[in-house]
Amino acid sequence: MNVIIRVLGTAAVTGLLTYPLWAPQWGAGLLGEVAAVPWPGNLVIVLVFLGLVALYCATLERLMRAAGAARPASVWWMFAIPANFVEDFYIIGRVASAIADRVQPAVLRRWLILGYGWCGFQILSLFPGWLGLLGGVIAIPLWLAHWMLARRLLT
Repeated sequence: MNVIIRVLGTAAVTGLLTYPLWAPQWGAGLLGEVAAVPWPGNLVIVLVFLGLVALYCATLERLMRAAGAARPASVWWMFAIPANFVEDFYIIGRVASAIADRVQPAVLRRWLILGYGWCGFQILSLFPGWLGLLGGVIAIPLWLAHWMLARRLLT
């Protein structure tokens, strides 16, 4: 069942990422937002974002290693675009399973809510128009809060 969810989910995400090609009347999408910033600013934004994602992955990997989990490097699947949008949910679940015995249930619940929250709103951010913008505006603070809580769990 997980394979079916991953394949269908990735197909849907691919559709959302490519809608400017097959439904340009909906808007320019994520690539249009990046292109709206003139060169080299758009490159700097993308590189800074990818750098932050790498630091976030490193935090999650350290959490899994500290918990003695199998396959802690699997968090780096967050860079496997477009599959990462769906895989992020599984990554959050794997890390949560790994740390469940090390954190209080209320903290784990908060960590999961923030994690699954940013994953969901990240997908919503791919939608055209105001809905996509709203998804991004909500996803980023949830992601940062999730990251900060993950860092606190390392101490």
